[in-house]
Amino acid sequence: MIIKIVRTLFLYSTAILLTSCASKKDIVYFQDITNAYEKEVKVQYKTIFEPDDLLSITVSSSDMQGLEPFNLPAVSINTMPGSVVGERKQLTYLIKNDGAIDFPVLGKIKLEGLSLIQATNVLKEKLSDYIKDPIVHIELVNFKITVLGEVNKPGTFTIPNERISIIEALGLAGDLTITGKRKDILVIREQDGKYKYHRIDITSDQVFNSPVFYLKQNDAIYVTPNKAKIKSSSYNKNTPIWVSVASVLLSVVILLTR
Repeated sequence: MIIKIVRTLFLYSTAILLTSCASKKDIVYFQDITNAYEKEVKVQYKTIFEPDDLLSITVSSSDMQGLEPFNLPAVSINTMPGSVVGERKQLTYLIKNDGAIDFPVLGKIKLEGLSLIQATNVLKEKLSDYIKDPIVHIELVNFKITVLGEVNKPGTFTIPNERISIIEALGLAGDLTITGKRKDILVIREQDGKYKYHRIDITSDQVFNSPVFYLKQNDAIYVTPNKAKIKSSSYNKNTPIWVSVASVLLSVVILLTR
């Protein structure tokens, strides 16, 4: 009788362990891709400026005369208390809630909703009244994304090149953990005064056509935990599940043999 009970409990616990195991289709990325595979890129990346963006703007020309009023001075910031050695830091322009920046001499210039190229052309056109053949370089300096959930290194990351895909973002976060759901990754984006939500599946090549494949500034990514992770939350994280099952079986045997 005891042996029969123990055997039943063992089979039941084994079934629990097997059902918690993930299959290949739940783990492997881009399962639709085969050898000699090609896919047309349909998603185009474009930086669109928004309120609260910080911009570094540098103006130059073949004729250096008269450029100084249009370039904010770089300031020296001490790298440590009491240090006389500092670093040069370029001052930045904030796009305010009205969508405009305050630019020297030119005054308010609305940049909200413009792409990098469009904003550059607007400034070049306005500066041409004061400077011969102006050259304008604009850089978005507070491009940040946040990655949370089932990744190895969650956090907020500053992106230096203003372009990052969701694949690269997950790489920055140390990739998904084994308990992260590859088919249920949430991207949260603030746009036009609203939060928009997109769910993507990186086991499929359709991820390359997602409108959030290329991330925008301030996007947040959340990797959902799978069922095994959720169930295991009731266990001690430092104790393997098989140890817990073995402990239960041992306790049952001791009680029955008394």
